[in-house]
Amino acid sequence: MDIDPEVLERNLLALGGKRIYDRIFRDRVFDFPDWRLQAKTSWVRLRDKGDRVTLSFKDASKTGGANNFGMEEIEVVVSDFDKTSELFKRIGLIEKFNEEKNRVHFELDGIDIDIDTWPLIPPYVEIEGKNWGEVRKMADRLGLDWEKRETTGAMGIYRKYGIEEKDYEVLMFERQVKRK
Repeated sequence: MDIDPEVLERNLLALGGKRIYDRIFRDRVFDFPDWRLQAKTSWVRLRDKGDRVTLSFKDASKTGGANNFGMEEIEVVVSDFDKTSELFKRIGLIEKFNEEKNRVHFELDGIDIDIDTWPLIPPYVEIEGKNWGEVRKMADRLGLDWEKRETTGAMGIYRKYGIEEKDYEVLMFERQVKRK
């Protein structure tokens, strides 16, 4: 859902929301050379969140795609972003994506609200709650049009703007490299 980040932040703060952080996330997504995880709607993501590094396996195969409730996720904290990345490469995985985004994270009444800004596309809001009812209630409180919601991940948002995320090896603010 297209948003004005400054207006949304003012609304969140006026409602009593707490701004928890504003930072750049670095992500590297790995797969086998034949992209067999992608074929199963799964991925392995290494993420530097600025305050910690996490490694996640995400499986959306049983939910109909990314960002539907019920996605299976296993996440662990690792100590070193670059060494973990190197380990994956040495065991034969490939770096499918090398990306970054800016995330401004808020919490309001037990709901997580993120304003995400990625290279090449406008900022958007992500609202996460325990169920769709909570998410809708928060969207309404924030004055967001529920009928314009997107239930997709970053790849779907890129597609909305005519960009195939998978066409890029590197999607960073200062540098984008198309896949060969």
